Amino acid sequence: MKKKLKLNNSFIPVNKPVIFNDEKKLVNECLQTGWISSEGKFVKQFENNFAKFNSRKFGITVSNGTAALEVALKSLNLKRGAEVIIPTFSIISTALCVVKLNLKPILVDCDIENWNMKIDSILTKITKKTKAIILTHIYGYPVDMKKIIKIAKKENIKIIEDAAEMIGQKYRGKMCGSFGDISTFSFYANKHITTGEGGMILTNNPEISNKCKSLRNLCFGQGYKRFYHDDIGWNYRLSNVQAAIGCGQLKNIKWIVKRKKEIGRLYFKNLKDNKSLFIQSPNNKYAENIYWVFGIVLNKKSKLSRDDLVKKLLKYNIQTRNFFIPMHSQPVFKKLKIFKNNNYPCSEYISKNGFYLPSGLALKNSEINYICRILNSIAL
Repeated sequence: MKKKLKLNNSFIPVNKPVIFNDEKKLVNECLQTGWISSEGKFVKQFENNFAKFNSRKFGITVSNGTAALEVALKSLNLKRGAEVIIPTFSIISTALCVVKLNLKPILVDCDIENWNMKIDSILTKITKKTKAIILTHIYGYPVDMKKIIKIAKKENIKIIEDAAEMIGQKYRGKMCGSFGDISTFSFYANKHITTGEGGMILTNNPEISNKCKSLRNLCFGQGYKRFYHDDIGWNYRLSNVQAAIGCGQLKNIKWIVKRKKEIGRLYFKNLKDNKSLFIQSPNNKYAENIYWVFGIVLNKKSKLSRDDLVKKLLKYNIQTRNFFIPMHSQPVFKKLKIFKNNNYPCSEYISKNGFYLPSGLALKNSEINYICRILNSIAL
């Protein structure tokens, strides 16, 4: 007779961040001094500290990760209709920044095991019209960028490294976010470092840095020409209060990365023998898995569909989140008839069969063990 599973009394959300005392002290300083807008000292401090952490010269804070992509891409001054290679398996922001700027997105399928862009597929999509590639690191492993960056440099193709999910991650021993012409980050509540909402652009190019600073601030003029605007920009500034939170979070980045890996490795230990699940290992040939989230893909041996399984988990107070829906499957892009070739089988498979488990920094080991016990029981 099958043993009845005990229900956890507390709901386990897919993410719950950790806020340290450092952030509270710095935010309180903002409130006491009245410096709560984007003009306060913590904005510059956060930009400088985060740039230094990622071995970059310039940091430009923005209101979120989507804004970071839009500003970064526009700063390259690409001509209308230029081709930009992007992953089809990604958050929709990756395609929106291209479409909004009247550029042409060229999709690449993902690798079935690491869920990042297929390197060989990127190579086949490069043409004379290719002017930029957005290398988006997905979930736990970075893109294997070595070959692509070498070719991009040779062909004068700009690289935007989208490291939103990789804060503190290293690729071949070097910090993610330190590659390419520009790198972008998100500080949403579920990221390794959070400011609630927020983002950052990093670069070593002073011209790109100045352009990004202008674009995020409505392209204001200088001095007595302040209200003369020479380009179409955005109000994408980050507040001093948010930057103060970021400064406090950054002080604890070593613990954050260590804890993320501990969470992922405990999940891996408990779930690696489940034949119905594909889960990523803690290491591959070029990186350690940072486990921004702990992702799972149901294989063909699974008796349950992904949707049925996540519903069952929810009954046990375990929240999950489905994997991204590919760009070529998005209703808005179908309506606009942007993508003609819809043959991206790997992205479609993991999107249909993939989800991730609670992975927030506040997650307890006892909760991980409970989640794994329930999952192994209902997904065997």
